[in-house]
Amino acid sequence: MEIVYVYTKKRSDFGRQCNFSDRPAELHVDVAPDKSLIKEFIQRDPCDLAIQESQEMSEHEVNTERVEEVTRGINHVEGGWPKDVNILEAEQPVRYRKKVEKEDNYILSVQNLGETMEHCIRQNNAVDIYHKYFDTVHAEPADESPSAKTINVFRDPNTIKRTATSLSWFPDGKGKIAVAYSNLEFQQCLPETSNYSYIWDFENPNKPDQTLKPISQLVCIEYNPKDSHVLAGGQYNGQLAFWDTRKGSHPIEVTPIEKSHRDPVYSLIWLSSKTGTECFTTSTDGQVMWWDTRKLAEPTETLILDPTKEMKLDRAVGGYSLEYESTMATKFMVGTEQGTIISCNRKGKTPGEKISLVYPGHYGPIYNLQRNPFYPKNFLTVGDWTARIWSEDIKESCIMWTKFHSSYLTDCTWSPTRPAVFFTSKMDGTLDVWDYIFKQNEPTLSVQVCDEALHSIKIQDSGRLMACGSHTGTTTILELSNGLYKMQKNERNLSNTMFERESKREKILESRIREMKIKERQAANAAIAAAKAAEEGGSRAASTTDLDGISKEEKALIAQAEKDFFAAVDQEMKKSRSVLNIEIDQYNEDNPPPPTPPPTEVKEKARAPAAKAPPAQKK
Repeated sequence: MEIVYVYTKKRSDFGRQCNFSDRPAELHVDVAPDKSLIKEFIQRDPCDLAIQESQEMSEHEVNTERVEEVTRGINHVEGGWPKDVNILEAEQPVRYRKKVEKEDNYILSVQNLGETMEHCIRQNNAVDIYHKYFDTVHAEPADESPSAKTINVFRDPNTIKRTATSLSWFPDGKGKIAVAYSNLEFQQCLPETSNYSYIWDFENPNKPDQTLKPISQLVCIEYNPKDSHVLAGGQYNGQLAFWDTRKGSHPIEVTPIEKSHRDPVYSLIWLSSKTGTECFTTSTDGQVMWWDTRKLAEPTETLILDPTKEMKLDRAVGGYSLEYESTMATKFMVGTEQGTIISCNRKGKTPGEKISLVYPGHYGPIYNLQRNPFYPKNFLTVGDWTARIWSEDIKESCIMWTKFHSSYLTDCTWSPTRPAVFFTSKMDGTLDVWDYIFKQNEPTLSVQVCDEALHSIKIQDSGRLMACGSHTGTTTILELSNGLYKMQKNERNLSNTMFERESKREKILESRIREMKIKERQAANAAIAAAKAAEEGGSRAASTTDLDGISKEEKALIAQAEKDFFAAVDQEMKKSRSVLNIEIDQYNEDNPPPPTPPPTEVKEKARAPAAKAPPAQKK
């Protein structure tokens, strides 16, 4: 009986090849005993031991979920040979195998084991142990309450603490995050305050993985999504710096100060271009600038945020946040320091055509502005005490909004994996998670991240990890529960229906308000025309006189208003006369005249006082 079956598998599927080597033991340190040191010691006699009768209590904290990885190795050697067989000589193992194969016990053992081996081999051939049979079977999510737990904390290593103004996750999904530190308090920055920002690694939270050394403090920072080694940062002095982490901590190139922004660069976004080297920035100086990292000598394009579309810098509004969607390559939005939202089109022929719409926005600066990743025509803004959801089709008002909080809101972001979930941060150190499918009046989850103000938040592309930057430079990494980042059943359809329903409602309200304004304007024009007519003559003839210097349309409107006015007056007078006649007839029916007295009673009646006339009927 001969059974042969060859198992084949790619070398790459086994992983990295292990290379082992055998070497004898080595002695590194040998400390010999020194009897002369005995003189330096004194024997302790007697020995006192203090005993505490009360029970000692202590507080202990253990993180059971943290796993420490230790590299270990195994040295595999060939063994099991008799002592007289030298495995280093090829002839001796071969000679010993032939000797064993000729023995009767060997043949009996092989025959007894053959049936068992044949059964196992046939079973392995029938069932592929490497095949994944249950990929299509999805586990039903458990009904767990939404939660978030802290898994890491990074603190500003400098003595003078600064605010974590911006966060950026490593694009390739590794456990790294770049944090920009800056002091945004006006004239409160001390001379010895550090300008450094850092890149942190989850494996080593006590020490930064890499230090970024800009000329001025970084206000915003962003990884290049097409090259994970490239970063760009907007500085407090208005310049844009460009780093390659493979070439050190200092920036490769910085924009000239005379060609840069005049105020701090508050927002920076990379463009989805073919080269992957283009980005654009905004600042409170009222400008949006486009840059190419291959040539940072001057901006490739500049737009002045002037709502009057005259492109005058003295009338420009300060930009605070930017929004750019790669599917809308020419459109972008700017959240301003004055609370308005400016929708722009880069392909406009003139600078005035580049500013297409202006939304009313908030009562204060718009700290963040972001489109919904599933429905780009709906976007989220945060400012003052609320977060609001807008639709591009409606410019008069937002379609949904949160309640007014007691603390100021500082940042917001959509969930990249769920269309109806977004996050907001507040000045009291709270992170709110909103799920509009589940609840709209209150946040689904509120997490007290720290006791100080949260300034910035950033969620990872997988939607599972959330980074929160505080006022004193502490960056907290939170891990969200499965229900907050895994798509729920039929959630996309429900979210789309909700957004369309609210948009339709706002459109109806907007049209009604427009109609009311038109009616109010017409009534005001009619009242003005009637007042002018009364001043000029007080009569209908005087109102029909020719008015010099008035256009034909205005004359027609005045004539129509006068006609409607006097028609309404005549109708009211006719109505009042008819009502008065009806009241007089009713009074006569209720109070008939008295009968004529006989002649003998006339004199007596004459002496009597005159009867009182019936009271006049009041209108």
